Amino acid sequence: MKASLRILVPLAAAVALSACGEARQELGAARHDAPRYMGTGVAAFTAPGWKPGDKASWENELRARAQYGQNDYNPSRAN
Repeated sequence: MKASLRILVPLAAAVALSACGEARQELGAARHDAPRYMGTGVAAFTAPGWKPGDKASWENELRARAQYGQNDYNPSRAN
């Protein structure tokens, strides 16, 4: 009985502690298989007025987004 406890206790501890290990979570390299202006093909991610595959339209949308939608330096209007 005592000999089996000497084996079972360390074995149980090893099994319990192995569950505490964590798999590595590293980012892989960024994929660049298609230009950004080609779009995702999902209508929910397509802004109105933007044409997927048109580089000039993509640049115009980015310019408008930077100027009007996400520009933190534009003063907000006081109501």
